[in-house]
Amino acid sequence: MKKTLLIAIIGAALAQSLAAEDAPFEFEILNEAAFKKAVNTSAKLQRLGTGMSFTEGPQWFKGNGGYLVFSDIPNNHLKKWTAKEGITVFRDNSQNANGNTIDRQGRLVSAEHSGRRVSVTEKNGTIKTLVDSYEGKKLNSPNDPVVKSDGTIWFTDPDYGLVNKADKQQPGNYVYRYDPKKKTITAVIKDFDKPNGLCFSPDEKKLYVADSGAPKHIRVFDVNKDGTVSNGKVFCKIDKGAPDGIRADTKGRIWSSAGDGVHIFEPTGELIGKILTPESPANLGFGGKNMRTLFLTARKSLYTIEVMAKGDK
Repeated sequence: MKKTLLIAIIGAALAQSLAAEDAPFEFEILNEAAFKKAVNTSAKLQRLGTGMSFTEGPQWFKGNGGYLVFSDIPNNHLKKWTAKEGITVFRDNSQNANGNTIDRQGRLVSAEHSGRRVSVTEKNGTIKTLVDSYEGKKLNSPNDPVVKSDGTIWFTDPDYGLVNKADKQQPGNYVYRYDPKKKTITAVIKDFDKPNGLCFSPDEKKLYVADSGAPKHIRVFDVNKDGTVSNGKVFCKIDKGAPDGIRADTKGRIWSSAGDGVHIFEPTGELIGKILTPESPANLGFGGKNMRTLFLTARKSLYTIEVMAKGDK
Protein backbone atom coordinates (compact mmCIF):
# COMPACT_ATOMS: atom_id res chain seq x y z
CA MET A 1 0.00 0.00 0.00
CA LYS A 2 1.29 3.44 -0.90
CA LYS A 3 1.99 5.41 2.25
CA THR A 4 0.17 8.65 2.77
CA LEU A 5 0.92 11.30 5.32
CA LEU A 6 -1.95 12.80 7.26
CA ILE A 7 -1.50 15.09 10.24
CA ALA A 8 -4.59 15.43 12.39
CA ILE A 9 -4.14 18.15 14.97
CA ILE A 10 -6.28 18.34 18.05
CA GLY A 11 -5.41 21.24 20.33
CA ALA A 12 -6.47 22.24 23.83
CA ALA A 13 -5.04 24.37 26.62
CA LEU A 14 -2.73 22.43 28.93
CA ALA A 15 -3.71 23.53 32.45
CA GLN A 16 -1.91 22.46 35.60
CA SER A 17 -4.89 20.77 37.22
CA LEU A 18 -4.89 17.20 38.45
CA ALA A 19 -8.36 16.66 37.00
CA ALA A 20 -8.82 14.84 33.71
CA GLU A 21 -8.58 17.27 30.81
CA ASP A 22 -8.06 17.25 27.08
CA ALA A 23 -4.42 17.77 26.11
CA PRO A 24 -2.89 18.96 22.83
CA PHE A 25 -1.59 16.20 20.60
CA GLU A 26 -1.27 15.13 16.98
CA PHE A 27 -1.60 12.01 14.90
CA GLU A 28 1.09 11.39 12.32
CA ILE A 29 -0.39 8.79 10.01
CA LEU A 30 1.81 6.93 7.53
CA ASN A 31 -0.57 4.10 6.59
CA GLU A 32 -4.10 5.39 6.99
CA ALA A 33 -6.00 2.11 6.58
CA ALA A 34 -3.75 0.22 9.02
CA PHE A 35 -3.58 3.09 11.51
CA LYS A 36 -7.36 3.44 11.75
CA LYS A 37 -7.63 -0.23 12.68
CA ALA A 38 -5.39 0.47 15.67
CA VAL A 39 -6.30 4.01 16.74
CA ASN A 40 -9.60 5.83 17.04
CA THR A 41 -8.71 9.04 15.21
CA SER A 42 -11.69 10.86 16.73
CA ALA A 43 -10.53 10.11 20.27
CA LYS A 44 -9.00 12.75 22.51
CA LEU A 45 -5.88 12.54 24.61
CA GLN A 46 -6.64 13.23 28.26
CA ARG A 47 -4.27 14.14 31.01
CA LEU A 48 -5.31 12.35 34.19
CA GLY A 49 -2.82 14.03 36.50
CA THR A 50 0.49 15.86 36.65
CA GLY A 51 3.02 17.24 39.14
CA MET A 52 5.06 14.05 39.46
CA SER A 53 8.79 13.68 38.79
CA PHE A 54 9.27 10.84 36.29
CA THR A 55 6.47 8.36 35.72
CA GLU A 56 6.91 4.80 34.49
CA GLY A 57 5.58 1.25 34.52
CA PRO A 58 1.77 1.48 34.04
CA GLN A 59 -0.01 -1.79 34.86
CA TRP A 60 -3.78 -2.31 34.82
CA PHE A 61 -5.56 -4.43 37.43
CA LYS A 62 -9.09 -5.64 36.65
CA GLY A 63 -10.22 -6.19 40.25
CA ASN A 64 -12.07 -3.73 42.49
CA GLY A 65 -13.62 -1.89 39.59
CA GLY A 66 -10.33 -1.61 37.73
CA TYR A 67 -7.30 0.50 38.62
CA LEU A 68 -3.87 1.43 37.32
CA VAL A 69 -0.61 1.12 39.26
CA PHE A 70 2.39 3.08 37.99
CA SER A 71 5.73 4.37 39.25
CA ASP A 72 7.01 7.83 40.13
CA ILE A 73 10.66 6.84 40.28
CA PRO A 74 12.49 9.85 41.79
CA ASN A 75 9.76 10.38 44.40
CA ASN A 76 10.13 6.72 45.43
CA HIS A 77 6.38 6.10 45.04
CA LEU A 78 4.08 3.65 43.41
CA LYS A 79 0.94 5.53 42.38
CA LYS A 80 -2.62 4.35 41.86
CA TRP A 81 -5.25 5.79 39.53
CA THR A 82 -8.97 5.08 39.58
CA ALA A 83 -11.73 6.85 37.71
CA LYS A 84 -13.38 7.70 41.03
CA GLU A 85 -10.44 8.87 43.13
CA GLY A 86 -7.91 9.98 40.53
CA ILE A 87 -4.24 9.60 41.46
CA THR A 88 -3.29 8.52 44.97
CA VAL A 89 -0.19 6.98 46.57
CA PHE A 90 -0.28 3.20 46.31
CA ARG A 91 3.02 2.64 48.14
CA ASP A 92 5.63 4.82 49.80
CA ASN A 93 9.25 3.69 49.65
CA SER A 94 8.87 1.74 46.43
CA GLN A 95 12.64 1.17 46.21
CA ASN A 96 12.45 3.45 43.16
CA ALA A 97 10.38 0.90 41.29
CA ASN A 98 10.38 1.30 37.52
CA GLY A 99 8.50 -1.27 35.42
CA ASN A 100 5.53 -3.23 36.76
CA THR A 101 3.60 -6.27 35.59
CA ILE A 102 1.25 -8.99 36.88
CA ASP A 103 2.13 -12.64 37.46
CA ARG A 104 -0.11 -15.65 36.84
CA GLN A 105 -1.55 -15.33 40.36
CA GLY A 106 -2.58 -11.73 39.77
CA ARG A 107 0.19 -10.30 41.97
CA LEU A 108 2.12 -7.13 41.31
CA VAL A 109 5.68 -7.74 40.10
CA SER A 110 8.01 -4.72 40.17
CA ALA A 111 11.51 -4.02 38.90
CA GLU A 112 13.22 -1.93 41.57
CA HIS A 113 16.14 0.39 40.84
CA SER A 114 17.48 1.07 44.34
CA GLY A 115 16.32 -2.33 45.58
CA ARG A 116 18.34 -3.90 42.75
CA ARG A 117 15.78 -6.65 42.61
CA VAL A 118 12.53 -7.91 41.14
CA SER A 119 9.89 -8.09 43.85
CA VAL A 120 6.38 -9.50 44.18
CA THR A 121 3.57 -8.10 46.29
CA GLU A 122 1.47 -10.80 47.92
CA LYS A 123 -2.31 -10.44 48.13
CA ASN A 124 -1.95 -9.51 51.82
CA GLY A 125 0.42 -6.66 50.96
CA THR A 126 3.64 -8.39 51.94
CA ILE A 127 6.52 -7.55 49.60
CA LYS A 128 9.01 -10.29 48.83
CA THR A 129 12.20 -10.53 46.79
CA LEU A 130 11.91 -12.80 43.78
CA VAL A 131 15.45 -12.38 42.49
CA ASP A 132 18.28 -9.94 43.23
CA SER A 133 21.44 -11.59 41.94
CA TYR A 134 22.97 -13.54 39.09
CA GLU A 135 25.94 -15.86 39.54
CA GLY A 136 26.40 -14.58 43.07
CA LYS A 137 26.58 -10.92 42.08
CA LYS A 138 24.01 -8.18 42.58
CA LEU A 139 21.83 -7.18 39.67
CA ASN A 140 22.39 -3.70 38.21
CA SER A 141 19.01 -1.96 38.48
CA PRO A 142 16.13 -4.04 37.06
CA ASN A 143 14.11 -1.94 34.66
CA ASP A 144 11.12 -3.70 33.13
CA PRO A 145 9.54 -7.16 33.72
CA VAL A 146 7.08 -9.29 31.76
CA VAL A 147 5.51 -12.62 32.73
CA LYS A 148 5.12 -15.51 30.30
CA SER A 149 2.17 -17.90 30.47
CA ASP A 150 4.39 -20.61 32.01
CA GLY A 151 4.97 -18.31 34.99
CA THR A 152 8.54 -17.37 34.16
CA ILE A 153 9.52 -13.73 34.62
CA TRP A 154 11.63 -12.05 31.97
CA PHE A 155 13.24 -8.72 32.77
CA THR A 156 15.84 -6.23 31.61
CA ASP A 157 18.71 -5.02 33.76
CA PRO A 158 20.51 -1.92 32.46
CA ASP A 159 22.50 0.25 34.84
CA TYR A 160 20.37 3.41 34.63
CA GLY A 161 19.34 3.18 38.28
CA LEU A 162 22.83 2.76 39.71
CA VAL A 163 23.66 6.02 41.48
CA ASN A 164 27.28 4.99 41.73
CA LYS A 165 28.41 3.07 38.64
CA ALA A 166 31.34 1.76 40.72
CA ASP A 167 28.76 -0.42 42.49
CA LYS A 168 28.07 -2.32 39.29
CA GLN A 169 28.86 -6.01 39.76
CA GLN A 170 27.53 -7.53 36.55
CA PRO A 171 29.91 -7.41 33.56
CA GLY A 172 27.10 -6.31 31.23
CA ASN A 173 23.49 -5.22 30.89
CA TYR A 174 21.51 -8.40 30.34
CA VAL A 175 18.02 -9.69 29.66
CA TYR A 176 17.11 -12.38 32.20
CA ARG A 177 14.63 -15.21 32.56
CA TYR A 178 13.68 -16.15 36.12
CA ASP A 179 11.82 -19.37 36.91
CA PRO A 180 10.03 -18.92 40.26
CA LYS A 181 9.26 -22.65 40.52
CA LYS A 182 12.86 -23.74 40.13
CA LYS A 183 14.23 -20.49 41.57
CA THR A 184 16.74 -20.28 38.74
CA ILE A 185 17.88 -17.24 36.77
CA THR A 186 19.37 -17.33 33.28
CA ALA A 187 20.87 -14.53 31.20
CA VAL A 188 19.08 -15.13 27.90
CA ILE A 189 20.56 -12.16 25.99
CA LYS A 190 23.89 -10.51 26.75
CA ASP A 191 24.65 -8.23 23.80
CA PHE A 192 22.39 -5.22 24.44
CA ASP A 193 23.69 -1.77 25.25
CA LYS A 194 20.78 -0.63 27.44
CA PRO A 195 17.99 -3.24 27.35
CA ASN A 196 14.76 -1.59 28.42
CA GLY A 197 11.13 -2.40 27.62
CA LEU A 198 10.17 -5.90 26.54
CA CYS A 199 7.08 -7.86 25.56
CA PHE A 200 5.97 -11.11 23.95
CA SER A 201 3.92 -11.54 20.82
CA PRO A 202 0.35 -12.76 21.55
CA ASP A 203 1.36 -16.38 20.81
CA GLU A 204 4.59 -15.95 22.83
CA LYS A 205 6.67 -17.22 19.93
CA LYS A 206 8.46 -13.87 19.67
CA LEU A 207 10.21 -11.72 22.26
CA TYR A 208 10.66 -8.02 21.58
CA VAL A 209 13.28 -6.03 23.49
CA ALA A 210 13.92 -2.29 23.24
CA ASP A 211 17.47 -0.95 23.37
CA SER A 212 17.37 2.63 24.61
CA GLY A 213 21.15 2.96 24.45
CA ALA A 214 23.20 3.78 21.36
CA PRO A 215 21.24 1.57 18.88
CA LYS A 216 17.81 3.12 19.66
CA HIS A 217 16.00 0.18 18.14
CA ILE A 218 13.76 -2.77 19.02
CA ARG A 219 14.98 -6.30 18.36
CA VAL A 220 12.88 -9.43 17.98
CA PHE A 221 13.85 -13.00 18.87
CA ASP A 222 12.36 -16.44 18.39
CA VAL A 223 11.40 -17.97 21.74
CA ASN A 224 12.40 -21.63 22.01
CA LYS A 225 10.62 -24.28 24.06
CA ASP A 226 13.60 -24.66 26.40
CA GLY A 227 13.41 -21.01 27.48
CA THR A 228 16.22 -19.76 25.26
CA VAL A 229 15.91 -17.31 22.37
CA SER A 230 17.47 -17.32 18.92
CA ASN A 231 17.52 -15.62 15.51
CA GLY A 232 17.65 -12.11 16.93
CA LYS A 233 17.27 -9.28 14.45
CA VAL A 234 16.35 -5.61 14.36
CA PHE A 235 12.57 -5.26 14.24
CA CYS A 236 12.45 -1.48 13.87
CA LYS A 237 14.35 1.72 14.61
CA ILE A 238 13.02 4.73 16.49
CA ASP A 239 13.55 7.99 14.63
CA LYS A 240 12.78 10.37 17.50
CA GLY A 241 14.45 9.78 20.85
CA ALA A 242 14.76 6.16 21.92
CA PRO A 243 12.41 3.25 22.60
CA ASP A 244 11.60 2.66 26.25
CA GLY A 245 8.43 0.81 27.25
CA ILE A 246 6.80 -1.42 24.63
CA ARG A 247 3.56 -3.43 24.45
CA ALA A 248 1.89 -5.78 21.97
CA ASP A 249 -1.80 -5.72 21.12
CA THR A 250 -3.87 -8.81 20.28
CA LYS A 251 -3.14 -8.40 16.55
CA GLY A 252 0.59 -8.48 17.13
CA ARG A 253 1.21 -4.79 16.55
CA ILE A 254 3.99 -3.30 18.68
CA TRP A 255 3.39 0.00 20.49
CA SER A 256 6.54 1.79 21.60
CA SER A 257 7.16 4.93 23.61
CA ALA A 258 9.51 7.37 21.90
CA GLY A 259 10.80 10.91 22.20
CA ASP A 260 7.82 12.40 20.40
CA GLY A 261 5.05 10.09 21.59
CA VAL A 262 3.84 6.58 20.77
CA HIS A 263 5.03 4.77 17.63
CA ILE A 264 2.87 1.94 16.30
CA PHE A 265 4.32 -0.88 14.20
CA GLU A 266 2.73 -3.70 12.24
CA PRO A 267 4.06 -7.22 13.04
CA THR A 268 6.19 -6.83 9.90
CA GLY A 269 8.02 -3.88 11.46
CA GLU A 270 6.26 -1.25 9.32
CA LEU A 271 5.68 2.04 11.13
CA ILE A 272 2.02 2.87 10.48
CA GLY A 273 1.79 6.04 12.53
CA LYS A 274 2.37 7.94 15.73
CA ILE A 275 0.44 9.52 18.56
CA LEU A 276 2.46 12.70 19.19
CA THR A 277 2.17 13.86 22.79
CA PRO A 278 2.98 17.05 24.74
CA GLU A 279 5.38 15.15 27.01
CA SER A 280 7.67 12.30 26.03
CA PRO A 281 6.22 9.03 27.33
CA ALA A 282 8.60 6.64 29.05
CA ASN A 283 6.13 3.76 29.03
CA LEU A 284 2.63 2.72 28.09
CA GLY A 285 0.10 0.02 28.83
CA PHE A 286 -3.40 -1.10 27.94
CA GLY A 287 -6.26 -1.22 30.41
CA GLY A 288 -9.84 -0.24 31.03
CA LYS A 289 -12.93 -2.40 30.87
CA ASN A 290 -12.19 -3.77 27.40
CA MET A 291 -8.39 -3.33 27.43
CA ARG A 292 -8.79 -0.66 24.75
CA THR A 293 -7.65 2.25 26.89
CA LEU A 294 -4.02 3.24 26.36
CA PHE A 295 -2.30 4.72 29.43
CA LEU A 296 0.88 6.77 28.95
CA THR A 297 3.33 7.55 31.71
CA ALA A 298 4.97 10.70 30.35
CA ARG A 299 7.56 12.46 32.48
CA LYS A 300 5.50 14.42 35.05
CA SER A 301 2.06 13.32 33.91
CA LEU A 302 -0.30 10.42 33.27
CA TYR A 303 -2.28 10.44 30.02
CA THR A 304 -4.91 8.22 28.45
CA ILE A 305 -6.55 7.79 25.07
CA GLU A 306 -9.16 5.33 23.81
CA VAL A 307 -7.92 3.17 20.92
CA MET A 308 -9.30 0.55 18.54
CA ALA A 309 -6.67 -2.05 19.41
CA LYS A 310 -7.01 -4.36 22.39
CA GLY A 311 -4.08 -4.91 24.71
CA ASP A 312 -2.60 -8.39 24.77
CA LYS A 313 -1.87 -8.23 28.51
